[in-house]
Amino acid sequence: MLRSLRETQAAFAAHLAGHGRADLVAAIAGDSRTALLRLQLHRHHVAKSIAAALAASFPTVEAVVGQEFFDLLALDFMAVASLEDPVLSRYGEHFPKFVAETQQRHGLPYLADVARLDWALNVAFHAPWDPRLSAANLAAWPEESVPELSLRLPAGSSLIESAWPLDLIWQASQPGTSVDKVDLAAGPACLVVFRRREDAAFAVLGPGETAFIESLSLGHPLTAAAQYALQTTKDFDLATTFGRMLGLRLLSHGTGTSLAS
Repeated sequence: MLRSLRETQAAFAAHLAGHGRADLVAAIAGDSRTALLRLQLHRHHVAKSIAAALAASFPTVEAVVGQEFFDLLALDFMAVASLEDPVLSRYGEHFPKFVAETQQRHGLPYLADVARLDWALNVAFHAPWDPRLSAANLAAWPEESVPELSLRLPAGSSLIESAWPLDLIWQASQPGTSVDKVDLAAGPACLVVFRRREDAAFAVLGPGETAFIESLSLGHPLTAAAQYALQTTKDFDLATTFGRMLGLRLLSHGTGTSLAS
């Protein structure tokens, strides 16, 4: 018998997670059969809503495995990941880890990284808009102070390093794509994911660019980041890299949080 509101709420949450509770059925007015059907209907509705939210956050994963298999993955994930946040767009943070742990089931070694990219795009899309550094802003600084500028990536940005060609897999999974086959041996790839004004996007980085951004994210000034990148890649070119970062509107000025994981 459920003795308090707290116990009733806990039983209802357990029911929504797929765990039958006879005491919850008994607590509902009317005959037990009707009560059970009402509870099952509610659980089905909640499950469909959460699965739809997951699909919205992980569209590339769904495109790769198909809707039917994705729905099965979503149901399994819901059984182990409770819905603690009322904002459905934030549900799914641990889905990439879940996909990695269930690789034996889907048989796709790159799928967890695809899920990481989807989630990073979701985080970037919902991040606040930060003012971005432009060439005009840069011209306003005294020339002698530029080498010691403290730069960072905008809020919600992240670096994703993968052994697989994630950019090609993503492109091949988009609606209306002309790409019908991806050479998985074309990896590895490193992507920087970031917020744009209207959406989120990613860019493919070379080794030197990756090292440069990693160093900036640790709070190192421009010259120190360039030196670190040069140690990583002997042909690193600061002017070319910095120009590309400005063109992508990928840099903000001042201190901030480190890159999202």
